[in-house]
Amino acid sequence: MIMPSNVPKSVSTMIHWALSTVYIIGLTQVAYLVLQAAFEIRLHAIKEYGRVIHEFDPYFNYRATEYLYEHGWTKFATWFDYMVWYPLGRPVGTTIYPGMQVTSVLIKNYILKDWSVNDICVFVPAWFGVIATLMTGLMAYECSVGIHLKPTRTANKQTEKDQDDQTNENENENSNDISDMTANDTDKVQPFGSILNQIPLINVVYSRIIVPVINWLLNLINTLTGSSWGFGTPSPTTTHKVNTTLGSTPALECGVCAAAIMSIIPAHIMRSVGGGYDNESIAMTAMSTTFYCWIRSLRGNTKPNYLWSILTGLAYFYMVAAWGGYVFVLNLIGVHASLLVLLGRYSTKLHRAYTLFYLVGTSLAIQVPVVGWTPLKSLEQLGPLVAFLAFQLIELCQIIKRYKKLNTVQTWKLRIMVFACAGLVALGIGYVLAQTGYFGPISSRVRGLFVKHTKTGNPLVDSVAEHQPATAGAYFQYLHNVCYIAPVGFVLVALFQFHDASSFLLVYGSAAYFFSHKMVRLILLTAPIASVLGGLTLGHFLGYMTGAIFGVTSRPSIATILLMAEDEQHDTTNGSTTANGEQPKEDISVKKKKDTTTTKTKKSKKNSTKKSEEATTTAVATPLLDTTNENKNSDNFVARLLRLAVCVYGIMEGVPYVQEFYKTSQDMAVGMSHPSIIIKGTTRDGRDVTVDDYREAYWWLRDNTPEDSRIMAWWDYGYQITAIANRTTIADGNTWNHEHIALLGRALTSPEKEGHRIARHLADYILLWTGGGGDDLAKSPHMRRIANSVYRHMCPGDPTCRSYGFSQMGPTPTMAASMLYKLHSHKTQTGVEADRNRFRMVYQSRHGKVRIFKVLSVSKESKEWVANPANLDCDAEGSWFCPGHYPPALEKILAEKQDFAQLEDFNRGTAGGDTDYQKQYMENLNNPEKANQAAAREAAEAAAAQRKKKIQKLDAEAIHEINKNWEDSVYTSMMWEIASKNDLPGLRTMLQEEPAVVHMRSADGRGIMWWAHEYGREKLVNILKKLGVSETLKDAKGLTPLDITTL
Repeated sequence: MIMPSNVPKSVSTMIHWALSTVYIIGLTQVAYLVLQAAFEIRLHAIKEYGRVIHEFDPYFNYRATEYLYEHGWTKFATWFDYMVWYPLGRPVGTTIYPGMQVTSVLIKNYILKDWSVNDICVFVPAWFGVIATLMTGLMAYECSVGIHLKPTRTANKQTEKDQDDQTNENENENSNDISDMTANDTDKVQPFGSILNQIPLINVVYSRIIVPVINWLLNLINTLTGSSWGFGTPSPTTTHKVNTTLGSTPALECGVCAAAIMSIIPAHIMRSVGGGYDNESIAMTAMSTTFYCWIRSLRGNTKPNYLWSILTGLAYFYMVAAWGGYVFVLNLIGVHASLLVLLGRYSTKLHRAYTLFYLVGTSLAIQVPVVGWTPLKSLEQLGPLVAFLAFQLIELCQIIKRYKKLNTVQTWKLRIMVFACAGLVALGIGYVLAQTGYFGPISSRVRGLFVKHTKTGNPLVDSVAEHQPATAGAYFQYLHNVCYIAPVGFVLVALFQFHDASSFLLVYGSAAYFFSHKMVRLILLTAPIASVLGGLTLGHFLGYMTGAIFGVTSRPSIATILLMAEDEQHDTTNGSTTANGEQPKEDISVKKKKDTTTTKTKKSKKNSTKKSEEATTTAVATPLLDTTNENKNSDNFVARLLRLAVCVYGIMEGVPYVQEFYKTSQDMAVGMSHPSIIIKGTTRDGRDVTVDDYREAYWWLRDNTPEDSRIMAWWDYGYQITAIANRTTIADGNTWNHEHIALLGRALTSPEKEGHRIARHLADYILLWTGGGGDDLAKSPHMRRIANSVYRHMCPGDPTCRSYGFSQMGPTPTMAASMLYKLHSHKTQTGVEADRNRFRMVYQSRHGKVRIFKVLSVSKESKEWVANPANLDCDAEGSWFCPGHYPPALEKILAEKQDFAQLEDFNRGTAGGDTDYQKQYMENLNNPEKANQAAAREAAEAAAAQRKKKIQKLDAEAIHEINKNWEDSVYTSMMWEIASKNDLPGLRTMLQEEPAVVHMRSADGRGIMWWAHEYGREKLVNILKKLGVSETLKDAKGLTPLDITTL
């Protein structure tokens, strides 16, 4: 800050200290308001719909939380739930990530004892959204603050004895350069550098051409204008000066800006709205905390941060307990640590940080039942294990090097020998373990991240909409204007603020973009990194502006305040300032001693230092700008005023974009706060309508069906049915058993009779979503494909089941004949009616969104057999792990299945036909036009075969029984339409499906024979006579068909 020359230094310091304190308090208040906004924006759903759980998975999480609260951890860990995945059941305790449930119960037991479990579950996403916002801000702060929070001015005043004692230690133990391990005193150099200085060959061009040219230009500008314009003065490329301005980086501004973005960015809100009680709602907090602790553990260049390394492992453990996405966190940290080694930035600090993180994190992760030993077996997690072992080998080499005082060549020979021996041993062990099936395959979902969507080979995975690749529109939708400023922050870190900690942002940003581009749901992962990078951009802009007011070297920051307090204390205590304000001259004896020490140091590093300087491969990045000389050429008043004017203009131009981002985020928050289970809309006459069909249907099941009722529905709705209706379901969103879901898909998409033969042994009721859009009929092609992956006769020769679906003429024959279509379109489509002998509709929701059918002729024998505890298959006597079995009546159907072998499952032998099936599946997806043509040919052949099929003629007794019933139906309407249009092909199709239709009579006693005579259809009359349709029967008025004939 510019002060008149006659103001005493102490007064100037006090004024600056006061202004800095006010400024920092102001930023703290802004941070508080940001966190408050983060909470408020996530409450739209609660304010609009009340304390309601949303979506599908959250209902299972809520039910599991209630069970944990009521029964305790021991019973929860051994909970085998027979109300799900009937008749097999599910061992919930060993197949769930329990972090969210444990967290909620702890809140209930120790913090909010008066709250209900439901209310806590509703608010957890909003609470943890605020914490994630805070941790994201801390990430940005840590990556901007440099190596030290406290300036290094005091560090430079250590005694010459300390310098002599530490020289060799720094050279040998705490070095960063893996090529010779001799870089020293790295804590005393500028904290930030450029990644260009870390890459071989490029670093030569960077340090010898780019930096000198830019520095020359800045020197020229400085000379011509008398101002550095806030960019600092150039620094010689061969001199690494002590940085006394670490506090001048706009770390606080960057942290606050990053938190402000994270608080309202839609990519994060979509998984953290009130009521969205899903794993990701707390997993994002756990992930951000893990990343912050990891970055914090890398602060500084020499001294290991043991506490923060351990905290990283603990935060990672919480992430493991919360969400299966922990694999991303583990691999990301492993890749970052490995990258630092490859860039020549290995150090004792890095070794201790990664080692403690991996040991603590993994040892705790394997305690989570659903995880077990997978960190040491799964191919998805072996990379970080290899990195851990490599770190130990590198450190071993360093210990041997220090002990034997090896030179560079000898050190590299040692490393090659150690890694070669270790590699041979690892290959041998890996080969032996691979033969035993020890290693687990890469899951379909992970594999899907490296192949194009719908090409994982698993139709169950391919059926999920969230697995679609992200588009540019999706990024803008969920990141909005942040997707434009985040790349600026990425470049800023890469070129100007690169060091051990901040380099993590480059790895995180690259990985998040790659994986989110492959799978749209993973845009969630981009929220923290986009916020941090965007915050860095905005924070540095604000820092540039405040620098125009206070000066670059004395910008308000915690470090600056500490520095001023330290200087004041030093001046007061030691009298280090002369009367005229000048610094006293350095004692000659001390200077001489320093020179002697420097000479010794140079001699001891003659070989290694010279080589590293010539190749510019030192671990410390050559700074592009040096702000340490800012005080030598302070900007004049005019220069600072111009800088401030430019910044104000930039703010005025940017405000509309900020307002647009805020408004869009609010609108998106409102849109994403609508629970899918409740729909609000407006009618044509302007009335507001709440569609609560789904919950009402579940309540109907709860209140109107026996407690042991089994509900057949597609797996999407299983969680809601179990949690709200408290009824047994066939499958749910856990999707752990591909073959069982295939059996469900077969029952729903098979012809009505065959579907009933399966359903009567598994279910008492069938529930369908029938409201249009993404209802069950729209999902049924996916059901058919999943079924066909196990029951290959469903779509012979066509793994993608192109023959099942909709054509321009309507549903294809296979869809029209399916049980799902008959139930879905029961009496809503012309000619479609469920078999009254097999199903009876017992409930239809108010707005037609849900239909429930009672299954007739349910097999009591099968139901009792499944309920008999003697038929459970316990893994040991008295064990809690006792899966159920299918009833014997389904053995014939189950014998037709072929267990699905995923492409990535190399431990399984290739079953017959699997290779051909996968090949055809992928070919059809790659060439859908060819697949459609093949499906059309098959449909034509099937139609031709159907035409050749003989029409069954009913016997006299059956005809007599049919003629007793007079009622208007879809079938009688179709018969009238056929007679009026003389649609003989349509009649043939109907007769092949249902021969009884020609004998059905409407409420007035008339049938197709009356209408054929009435319209003069002679050929039709002759066909009906051959089928046994009478011309002498009388209608309600006593008239026969012959009485009204026009023939």
